[in-house]
Formats: sequence, C-alpha cells, structure tokens
Amino acid sequence: MELAVSQLEERAARAGLEGIAAKVLEGTRLDAADGLALYQTSDLPLLGLLADHVRERMHGETCFYNVNIHVNYTNWCNKFCSFCAFQRRPKDEGAYCMSPEQVHDAIAEANPEATEVHMVAGVWPALEYDYFLEILRAAKSARPSIHVKAFTMVEIDQIVKTAGKPLLDVLADLKEAGLDSLTGGGAEIFSERVRQDLYPNKMGAERWLELAGEIHRAGFRNNCTMLYGMTETLEERVDHLGRLRDLQDKTSGFQAYIPLAFHPANTKLDHLPYPSPDERLRSIAIGRLFLDNVPHVKAYWVMLGISVAQTSLAWGANDLDGTVSQERIYHDAGAETPEILSRERLLHLIRGAGRVPVERDTLYKPIEA
Repeated sequence: MELAVSQLEERAARAGLEGIAAKVLEGTRLDAADGLALYQTSDLPLLGLLADHVRERMHGETCFYNVNIHVNYTNWCNKFCSFCAFQRRPKDEGAYCMSPEQVHDAIAEANPEATEVHMVAGVWPALEYDYFLEILRAAKSARPSIHVKAFTMVEIDQIVKTAGKPLLDVLADLKEAGLDSLTGGGAEIFSERVRQDLYPNKMGAERWLELAGEIHRAGFRNNCTMLYGMTETLEERVDHLGRLRDLQDKTSGFQAYIPLAFHPANTKLDHLPYPSPDERLRSIAIGRLFLDNVPHVKAYWVMLGISVAQTSLAWGANDLDGTVSQERIYHDAGAETPEILSRERLLHLIRGAGRVPVERDTLYKPIEA
C-alpha cells in the first residue's frame, strides 16, 4: 500500500498535483490552489482515479437514479440572460404559460411510476402569488403522493417580492400548497464580472446564497449547481465551488452537486463551443474532490450526453438523475439527448458502468422494488 501511494504521489507531482493525491487518500480538504491545479492538470485519468476513489469511499458501488418528470410551467421571463434559449416574452412566438389545469394534466398523464416532479421555469413578475400556490396544489391534486421539487432561488426571490411577505411566511404557504423541496438552478457562476456581462438582471451570488441558506434553515433541501463553459475563468469556477462548500458547512442543506455544461446553440453565445467530453468529465471529478461535504454528485445526462454521463460514473458521480420527460430548457438550447429515458435504459447504463443501481426518492431514501 505504501508503495502504491508513493507511486501515485510521483505521478501526481509530474501532473502538477503534488500533495493533492495524498490529501485525497487521507480525506483532507482541498484548498483553492488545489482546485485550480485540478482544473489545469493534463493527467485526466489520474483526476478520474482520485475522484472515483472518493466516490467509492462514500458510496461503494451504489449508483442512484429516480423516476421523475419535468414540468417547465412557463417560458415567460424578464431576465434576458445571454446564455438562455428558453426565455420568451408573452407575445413572442413560442411563448407559453401553463394554467394550473394544464400542470395538473401534464403530471396526471406522465409516467405513472414517477415519484418526483421537477418544476422550474422563467421569471415573470406579473404572475400573481396565488398562481404559484395553485400550480403546486394542481401537482398534488394530480398525484397526491408525488414529491414536488420546484423553483430555483431566482424564482423564489420573485415569488417573495410578489407576495410582499417575509420569506419564511412564503415558504410556509408554499409548503402547505404542496412544495416538498427546491431545485438548485439559477446559480450560474458566482462571479460578479460574468453576471454583469451575461445576466445583469439576475440576482447576484450573495442573494442566491442567502436564500439557499434560509430555505435550508427552514427545513427544505435542494441541490447545488454550476453552469460552466461560458466566459468564466478557472479561478472563478473554483471560487464558485468554494462558496457552495462554505454554505454547506453552515447548513448541510445541499443534497447533490450538479455541474451543468453550457449548451450555446440558439443563444447569444452560440459562438462558444460546447464543453468537450474531457471537460465534462473533469467537472464531475473536481466536483467530487472539492465538495467534500456534499453527499452526492449527479451526472445529469440531459446536459452531459448519455455516453459521457455513463462514463462519469467512474469519475466521481454516483447518481444518474432519472427518467426525466418533458424537459424543455436545455433542449431549446440544443441538447441532442432524448427527452426521456426508460427505467430499463437507466438500469442498463448503470450496470454497464459496473455499478449497482438503486432507485431513490428525492431525498435519497432507497425505494424498495
């Protein structure tokens, strides 16, 4: 064992990761300089090896999945982010806003085995507070037992403004209407420079983190994300991960980290390349290595691509997300993945990666077959 560690350290030193392999094997927290070195190293197999070691230490050979559906209830949005292909104004071609009845029907008619509905959308201030309560009630009316995971911090921020009530009162109302947990999107990159350049109308990092912390303290759980592949620097990616880790130290409210590969097609940034498979795998691995206090790393196949998502199960990921269905945000931005995967396909992918599939609910409780 000592010889193996010694050999690994020699390889790590050649790859510009001197001392990092030892930290990983010892379970010692990585710092920002280590994170930057992970992004800069050319030894991708070593990066995957280290991340897979942490995954196995935390989860053994288990790979989670869930049977879920997506409802993107409106594409009306006033944020006008440069990276978004989904947003519309109400009179634009292709604009829509689902009524509570349509939300009900979409959930009632979707996969009958689904245990979760994931509801996120654009932000339109003219939508009344009661609308959000009604779509939650519609979801529960369609399937009383389904777990409703809804709203990014950006959506919550607008809902609070529309309600004119304190956040905790709004959360209580939403919970009573059917909200079970929240989503992790809308964080993008916690860089004020990038925000001012690409999405100046969206909240800054401080507000996103403040809201996430408050919902954690109110008893809700959510995931955390990073949208990468725009104009951010590697240092800004490491800073983003550091801020997520700092908040998790305080609240333990994040269940999973989901690195989101930017799809530039049909956006104002369509001159940028889609992150390469190597870059997508690197982002999974670094997430697992750096976010030592976030239990799970999710390979969101919709954005990664199915083959890369499967490969990432050997690069630190321990969750392949779910069946999905009806997802529109990333498919509008050029995602070429299917809009749904069957349970059988998910099981095939997980077993093909040498992992043991375990169906979970939204809160990572295994579902018995």
